[in-house]
Amino acid sequence: MSSDTAATHKNVTARSDRARAWLVLLLAGAFEVGYALSVGGSQGFTVLSWSLVAVVFFLLTLFALSLALRTIDVGIGYAVWAGIGAVGAALLGPVFFGETLTPVKAFWLTVIIVGVVWLKLSDSPKRTQTEQPAHP
Repeated sequence: MSSDTAATHKNVTARSDRARAWLVLLLAGAFEVGYALSVGGSQGFTVLSWSLVAVVFFLLTLFALSLALRTIDVGIGYAVWAGIGAVGAALLGPVFFGETLTPVKAFWLTVIIVGVVWLKLSDSPKRTQTEQPAHP
């Protein structure tokens, strides 16, 4: 295998690993939403069923987050994970617990979502010399 082919294969593998890490981070965020909602339903860990569900989601979210942070920078990964959890819990709180979602809250949740998307975009690796298309 030539050095150009090896470098291209290495870059494809690295991109695949990053994409997989971002998918695991999204899953961790979904588990975080489940954890937040379960803690709310546990009423201070006084309702056994909700408390047990909260513990399971807690373990799942930390496990998935730790896997994602093998590839994604800790600051970026943690911010995205926390943002997904906050937005998800705020959007689903009214569904499960009769909480209110005012236009002002919706606006600030949108700001969080935009920030999370920008963080993801800022984490895209820059193209190296070996990745740039060859000129004929």
